[in-house]
Amino acid sequence: MLKESILYESVGELAKRIETKQLSPVELTEAYLERSQKLGPQLNAYARLMPVEALDQARAAEKDIHRGHYRGPLHGIPYAAKDLLAVKGVQTTWGAKPFAEQVFDYNATVIEHLKNVGAVLLGKAAMIELAGGLGYMYASASLQGETRNPWDTSCWTCGSSSGSGAIVAAGLAGFAIGTETWGSIVCPSAFCGVSGFRPTYGRVSRHGAMALCYSLDKIGPLARSAEDCTRIFAAIAGHDPLDRSTLAVDKAAFTNSPAGDLKRRGLRVGWLTNAWKEYEPGVGKAIQAAHKILPRHFASVRDAELPEGPWEDAAGVVLQAEVASSFGELIRSGRVKELHDPLGRVGGYVNLTVTGGDYTTAQRVREILQKKMDTLFDSYDVLATAALPAAATPLITNLITGLAFPDPLGAIGNLCGLPALSVPCGFTEKNLPVGLQFIGRAGDDAAVLEAGQTFQRATQWHRKHPKLA
Repeated sequence: MLKESILYESVGELAKRIETKQLSPVELTEAYLERSQKLGPQLNAYARLMPVEALDQARAAEKDIHRGHYRGPLHGIPYAAKDLLAVKGVQTTWGAKPFAEQVFDYNATVIEHLKNVGAVLLGKAAMIELAGGLGYMYASASLQGETRNPWDTSCWTCGSSSGSGAIVAAGLAGFAIGTETWGSIVCPSAFCGVSGFRPTYGRVSRHGAMALCYSLDKIGPLARSAEDCTRIFAAIAGHDPLDRSTLAVDKAAFTNSPAGDLKRRGLRVGWLTNAWKEYEPGVGKAIQAAHKILPRHFASVRDAELPEGPWEDAAGVVLQAEVASSFGELIRSGRVKELHDPLGRVGGYVNLTVTGGDYTTAQRVREILQKKMDTLFDSYDVLATAALPAAATPLITNLITGLAFPDPLGAIGNLCGLPALSVPCGFTEKNLPVGLQFIGRAGDDAAVLEAGQTFQRATQWHRKHPKLA
């Protein structure tokens, strides 16, 4: 059996072992499956494992590699996919009881892309029901129940990509795929002490993914490092004729090579002074320490401010209106009462009250904001701040009262479709992870990924992992 330390190696490190035939994809898959079968239920991390399919894929990868057909750094690497991504012939429940028996006869485009580069799908990651689109009050808002944080199992991983964060943090797979509409990659990455990347809106196809909010939904990786996120993003990015929201071919594709998008450059960092009103003490201390590191490794670090405006209100209106469209039938049929969370059972009816005038006004505000952010990025390559002002919350927390704070950055980043990356930058006094966030101009995913890699070349936080029995 493989050592635990190998299961916590980065995609890049595992890829070197596999390419040089020092590590068998079958052996690696078996080890992750065994660990997932043992620890996954303790954490409620998986919606389901796919051991038969995973081992078939691993054997095919091993055969290809031994024949000299190595497909690149994800070939033979096991991963998990959030349970709102269609996998042919496998239940895709969207984390919700009304869809518990749902099965698609095709793969989501992201799943197809990862299949084409030889990645091995271990299983579907647990998630908050309907990705939280109808609202939720408790971490238990999922078919699997609350996902437990590997750093402290009395705490939550954050949602809605709750299982994806736990799987990576606990060393149950090489990486995971999550989605974000408003915080659902950034938050689990920060709470779980992993690296999570939210790409520019439209660079990754959403064909075969549950539609929550058409103009905000994005798909991205959670992994051990920013470098790993870069490799995974290169595999899943690109124009897709099956998703009309994807960018044009030349703007959607991403190449992870010295001659491609990712070029080391002297990045100008804008340190955001008004993203959060206040920090939890342990979070504030870690963020201050990270702030002090940046000037030694970036071309410049200067204070910056987000533009003031009703951004959260506008984002909320867009979210409510589009969720009402996505789940209108579920709401009007009354089947929404089958959801687990008490807020989720009624939130949809509130969404139906948003008027066309409200939605139109919100879109006008959105356009104003996009212009303001373009102007801000004329002075900075990336913006930086805490991923969140708080660390992981207890599982029993009422999230409406216990994890509620102004979040203009979440609204701005998602309304404008900006790329963002959360990377580990320290721990609180309770040994809970803290995340540092980099945000870039729409389309400049390369700057964000390079900022994360630069920070991780200077620190070791991303190499720490929890001790699990």
